[in-house]
Amino acid sequence: MAKPATQIDNVMDHIPYYNKWQKGEGIPIIETFFVQNLKTVPLSRWDRVGGDGAFINMKGAGVATGAYLCEIAPGKKLEPQRHLYEELIYVLKGRGATTIWNDKGAKQTFEWHEGSLLSLPLNTWHQHFNGQGNEPARFFSVNNMPIVFNLFHNPEFVFNAPYDFLDRFNGEPEFFSGKGKSYPGRIWETNFIADCKTFNLQEWKERGGGGTNVMIEMASGVMAAHISEFPIGTYKKAHRHGPGFNVIIIGGKGFSLFWWEGEEPKRYDWQDGSVFVPEEMMFHQHFNTGATPARYLPLRFGGIKYSMGEGFGDITKVDKDVKEGGNQIEYYDEASWIRKLFEEELAKSGTHSRMNPEFYKKK
Repeated sequence: MAKPATQIDNVMDHIPYYNKWQKGEGIPIIETFFVQNLKTVPLSRWDRVGGDGAFINMKGAGVATGAYLCEIAPGKKLEPQRHLYEELIYVLKGRGATTIWNDKGAKQTFEWHEGSLLSLPLNTWHQHFNGQGNEPARFFSVNNMPIVFNLFHNPEFVFNAPYDFLDRFNGEPEFFSGKGKSYPGRIWETNFIADCKTFNLQEWKERGGGGTNVMIEMASGVMAAHISEFPIGTYKKAHRHGPGFNVIIIGGKGFSLFWWEGEEPKRYDWQDGSVFVPEEMMFHQHFNTGATPARYLPLRFGGIKYSMGEGFGDITKVDKDVKEGGNQIEYYDEASWIRKLFEEELAKSGTHSRMNPEFYKKK
């Protein structure tokens, strides 16, 4: 049974209020750097929400983002709720619908399924429904709960503030239609993506490996995302950035290396459903060793339209050479063993590198 937030001890212990509030919710709290498969993480009853859930406190998120898993039983629904934190929701499995409304009377219902990405406008009422009678529906939320809870340290205000942000949602007819607007720089502004696994991407030569990408701005919020894909037998350039990039693998198989400058890398093997959050300014590099293109979806705090400044979601330096003030290591400057390791891993799976030899030549 969840413990009311008002009963949480508030002492001089340097523990953030958000972490104390989590303990009162009565669901598992998983503290980790890497989750192998979000689809199989054990959950328990979450009374306040009306489903099953678990908090996922990713080490690299710091206080920039929070995350949780939630599952809706077959044919069931969650409780209606509203809140002053923003969140991006990625559907891991199942299908269903969400109804959204405000106190002014504006109301809409839209459907989603595995691979969908949705953003709920700030402080709107919403309720999630499982559209299947025989299978649970599970989603992963990345949000700015830590910032909001630590700032206000008052759950009643966070969940019950009677204010409609009409500039965010006022019942616009096609708000969740999936339509959007494109901008230079591979930017797509929308409120709903029906299927991130098949969403059309654009070439991004600077990041290497023949990869493609799209930057996603959603619901006029400060939470943002992007989708990246790189072909079979290729790998991306090493890079680093600020905290809170929750990288969800949504297709393919491979591994990533993580390291602080001057230290030995650590390796993590991933698959569809894996998630990791590189720590702030930690170098990392992604390798596709599978039989299909590898695609990933980082959900983060800090976008382009409503920027939180350098360090929070800022990607302006992620594809620029570290020698020129950026945060990317070019192929011709990487350690020689990295390419060798990649080719050895491909050989184990009976395939070969498709990296263009020109990638390794300094222009």
